[in-house]
This record gives sequence, structure tokens and C-alpha cells, in this order.
Amino acid sequence: MTKESGKRFDTLKIHAGYDPEQHNYASQVPIYQTVAFGFGDPERAERLVNLKEKGFSYTRVGNPTTAVLEQRIADLDGASEAVAVGSGMAAVSYTLLNLAEGGGRIISASNIYGSSFDEFRTLFPKFGIVFDFIDDINDLERVAAVIKEDTKAIFAESVTNPDTTVTDVEALAELAHQHGVPLVIDNTFPTPYLFNPIRHGADIVVYSSTKGISGHGEAVSGLIVDAGKFDYGNGKFKQFEEKELVLENEEAREKRSFIETFGSNAFAARVRVKYLRLLGAVLSPFEAYLVLLGIETLSERLEKQVSSAKKIARYLADNPHVKAVHYSGLEEHPQHELVSRYFPHGVGAIFAFEIEGTEVRAKKILSSVKIFSYLPNVGDARSLIVNPSRTTHREIPSLNREKTGLSNTLIRLSIGLEDTDDLIGDLDQAIDKAFE
Repeated sequence: MTKESGKRFDTLKIHAGYDPEQHNYASQVPIYQTVAFGFGDPERAERLVNLKEKGFSYTRVGNPTTAVLEQRIADLDGASEAVAVGSGMAAVSYTLLNLAEGGGRIISASNIYGSSFDEFRTLFPKFGIVFDFIDDINDLERVAAVIKEDTKAIFAESVTNPDTTVTDVEALAELAHQHGVPLVIDNTFPTPYLFNPIRHGADIVVYSSTKGISGHGEAVSGLIVDAGKFDYGNGKFKQFEEKELVLENEEAREKRSFIETFGSNAFAARVRVKYLRLLGAVLSPFEAYLVLLGIETLSERLEKQVSSAKKIARYLADNPHVKAVHYSGLEEHPQHELVSRYFPHGVGAIFAFEIEGTEVRAKKILSSVKIFSYLPNVGDARSLIVNPSRTTHREIPSLNREKTGLSNTLIRLSIGLEDTDDLIGDLDQAIDKAFE
């Protein structure tokens, strides 16, 4: 964390990670749109490539613009370090591969984003990584029952997509640590403004910063945030203890592991050196700059979006054509007490509702809205609408969709910055058309 990290959120979101003096006193973070950086002299080159001096040599590994974003999000999350990558799915993939490299088991909630579920179910097993899916990740007895000797992590979303079920992060973190495994939380929906998983015991936080963090639907990006508190030298994670060629100095006959070299920052360092550098899902400096711009208005955007979401959810809950509203921000929701404890600023601006009748009516609503945009994204300044079972969650098998209520009459909303009454009016006219 930087010297700014003791300051409050709204100061950090503007200033954290950036010292104007180091960038010709530019008021805005400069875009270092370059592939490579000069070594200066051979001695410095050796120090850089042997990771004995901090600096920049090649943008695939690090870039000054991207570094500001990484430090800013680390400070906002109260973390030790962060790594920016090319997408949210790259963040999820690199994190779990780094933990379970060589094979092992990961416990995951089953009610997660469709692409994550598809990857966990069909792709990771080809690399020897098997997932134990839990229908209710807050059922600690059930989670404890499936922890095995080769379990490498527990993965969950802080707020699920699209039904906004909240994970009891503190309880889950305590259980994970009892068994010597880290807790990984996908905090995409709340962003660090609405919820800070690290303060409640999470070890690693991942974001699709494409969504609310960036907030304008213009930059695909991902972030991996390392609390820097978990002990990866407990015997479960041999890859962190191996002597690494990339960390060797042959002339000095020096061989080092990631734990020996980076200590508490071993996880983030290994993601950068092994996965980002070698697999290459790099975030460009320009995209990093766009995400930084989004962060500057994060709290203001979410304050309005959450306020609007609550009013729109209440309108839908009272609409006779709506069968159910899945939004844990409503006072009558079964998780209201947990939400009140974890989310003092609100649970978010994304939720789902189910209409009465058939899928034909759901499709009529989708084709009749005039302000809401029908597209597969969330967290935008514009209000968005989609039918998850046919689009964003289509990879989930029908049995799992039934368990989580992902019916063909379920519609997801992402509330933007438009006038709330106009949004309600848009939904009202679309629902009226569907039920004519």
C-alpha cells in the first residue's frame, strides 16, 4: 500500500497510486503507450530482469499507467498488491490456476456467472483441477464436508449474478483458514465501494473491472487483488516453494522461490511473472487509463444507481404482472440482516425479476423497452436489460438453472444513471405491452 492508503475512499479513488512529481507534474495519469522501456545501462538491465529492482522494461509485464491502476485498486481494497489483466475471466482463470497448478480441488458456489461455471465444469478438469460445487455456499457444514487434503481454495461471489444472493464472507473465510486454504471472492457486482471482502477475511479478490469499476461500457478489463496475508508455505502450494529459473542468477549460483523472493506478496508476484508474462492476457495502457477515469466517479455513480435500483425493485415488487423480484436490497428479503451488516451503502444496482406467464411475454418486454439497452453487460452508466437463461447464463445446464431460479421468464436489470421515473415508465409501458 502507498502513503495514501490511510485516507478515505473518495480521496483514494482520485489520488492513490499516483505521484505527479514522477510524471512531469501531469494532473492526469499519463498514458504510456509504448511496448518497451530502455534499460539505461547493462547493470540496471540485469537488476530488472532478475527482479532485484522495481521498474519497467516491457509492457506485457508492467507499464506505468497500468501500475497506477493496480496500486489504486490495491489501496481501495486495503490490499498488499494488485495485478491488472485483460478481462474479468482472465482474472478468475489466472487466480485459480495459480492456486491449483498441477492439480487439486476447488470448492465453488454453484450460483455463479455462466462463463465461470462453464470454465470450472468443462475446462479446468482438463488441467487436473476439479470443482466441488455447493448449492448454498453459506451452508458451512456442507462446505466443510467436501474439504479434502488436495482442496486448494474456496471460490464465491460476494453478490451473485443475477439473483443478488449475498455470501457470508467472514464465516466462509474463517472456515477456509481453519483448513489452510485461501478464500477467493469475485467482488464484481459491489465493487470496493459497496463491499470490501479483504476487511472481512478474504485472501484474494477478483474483479471484472469491465463492469461497475470502469462503469461506462468501453473497456474490457480485469483485476486480481492480493491481501498479502495468506501463508502459501504451508505445504499445500508447492509451486510457491519451487526454485524458479526466472528467479535464478546463474553466475551467483543463486536459486530462489517465489516465497523466498517476495514473501507475503508471493501470490501476486507469481501471477504476474508466470501467468501474465507467459500467457499474456495484458491490459493495454489506454484501457487502464479508461478504468482509472471510471474509478474517479465510482462512489457518485453507485450512490445514484443503488438509490434508483431500490425504487425500481419496489415498483416491480408491487406490479401485479411480476411473479417475484430477486433483490436482496429489499427489506423483506430473507438476507436483509446480512445485507445490512455487510452493505451499509446498498447491495448494488443489478437484480432480476420474474414475470407471470410465458417466455413470449418476457421477450415482448425485452423488445418493447426504449430506454433500457438489451445487451450482455452490467454496471454501465446506461441501464441494461437481458434474459440471462438465453444469454449470459446459457452455458449452465438446465438442472442447475432450475435450482437457482434461472427460468426463461427471468429478466435481469442493470440500473444506470438515467432519471429513475423515466426508467420506471419505460418498464411500465413494456410490461403493459407484454400483457395486452
